[in-house]
Amino acid sequence: MRGGPFGLLLKAVGLMTVEPLPISGALLVTPKVYSDVRGSFAEIFASTRYADAGIADVFIQDNLSVSRRGVLRGLHGDRRMSKLVQVLEGEAFDVIADAREDSPTYGRWYGTLLKASERRQIYIPKGCLHGFLALSESVAFLYKQSALYDPSSEFGVAWDDPDLAVQWPLAGRPPILSEKDAVNPTLANLVARRA
Repeated sequence: MRGGPFGLLLKAVGLMTVEPLPISGALLVTPKVYSDVRGSFAEIFASTRYADAGIADVFIQDNLSVSRRGVLRGLHGDRRMSKLVQVLEGEAFDVIADAREDSPTYGRWYGTLLKASERRQIYIPKGCLHGFLALSESVAFLYKQSALYDPSSEFGVAWDDPDLAVQWPLAGRPPILSEKDAVNPTLANLVARRA
């Protein structure tokens, strides 16, 4: 084991390393990649190994989105489901924000670069927000979910919420947003609506 960011411990579990992130319950998973003249191989999910690493969720739905450079998807959340996400093609800036009012990290965000070539994954606990910005010409993004998609249980928060203050690497260009994401409320307004 070695120290990771923020003094947290990196743990080797079988064919991967697992590192706690500064959002309560969130994890960075780095599968071991085997490369040779033919290309590369990596195990990207095995239920028993992931359970040993603290990810015991049963993932029941996989989704694949493809985005062009400059597309920002998010911030999206669901109180019923956790997610395991990974870039399969290209590069994206991935963000988690804690929307769980009872969490010690409520209102904090964490962002990192995910590259297909590195195979890194982010585990996102139930109730947290997730979003990403496509940085390459094309980004194929895989989401494993612990619950089936249900639009009545999802929620969204503005990508540019001034209280969250996510530092998106936009390089001076506005992001390409869905109509839905363009009108998401701030986290404070979302919480006020629940009360």
